Amino acid sequence: MEGVHTYYGESHVLQGISLRVDPGEVLAILGRNGMGKTTLIRTIVGFTPPREGRVRYKDTEITRLPPFRMVELGMALVPQGRRVFASLSVRENLEVARRGAGRWSLEQVYALFPRLRERAGNRANKLSGGEQQMLAIGRALMARPKLMLLDEPSLGLSPILVKEIFGIIRRLNQEQKVTMLLVEQNANMALKAADYGYIMEGGKVVLDGPAESLMNNEDVKEFYLGGGSGERRSFKNLKSFKRRKRWL
Repeated sequence: MEGVHTYYGESHVLQGISLRVDPGEVLAILGRNGMGKTTLIRTIVGFTPPREGRVRYKDTEITRLPPFRMVELGMALVPQGRRVFASLSVRENLEVARRGAGRWSLEQVYALFPRLRERAGNRANKLSGGEQQMLAIGRALMARPKLMLLDEPSLGLSPILVKEIFGIIRRLNQEQKVTMLLVEQNANMALKAADYGYIMEGGKVVLDGPAESLMNNEDVKEFYLGGGSGERRSFKNLKSFKRRKRWL
């Protein structure tokens, strides 16, 4: 993304965003609610095209391509809130995403998510939140993507399931060589899984660097990881993030 500005009506959400994700990388986009993370995803996949700037995928400019073209180019989205087809069975949710040669088979998805095999005939609205997230990831994999975009995969899940989902994300990256762009509020889990990270505030990138360096940054520790060397030890006790932003 190069100098991207995205609006909703007159609301200026993304304000000059520039970033990149390299092949084979897990990239984490971190930030609180309302900072523009989901708009970033929507801009990349073509749901909300930018007014200024450009988006490129490999050697192709995709700034204003329709979403179905992104899939053809090798991208897949796991949306926030899972968004499975509630009235369809698990098997039908997966089959609807499989088109053309070279795609993942049902057996490949079931091997990765054995619980989906057990519930293959169940309607998606009867699954637990964790199972629905597995289904959403499995559905994206059916297109055999080179780049997966995951919007808040930990949202609404128990700590045990969050750990499992992030383990699967890292496994897909390492074993299947799927590049990942991961939008998350759970900075601790995201940075443990990521190679590189960007932090967004107010529609802008305010800090970026290797995941390990971000985890050791005092401001990131204080405002995102619940630590740091200052008096305030918990992010939940902060009324406003604007109290201190040393990196701006």
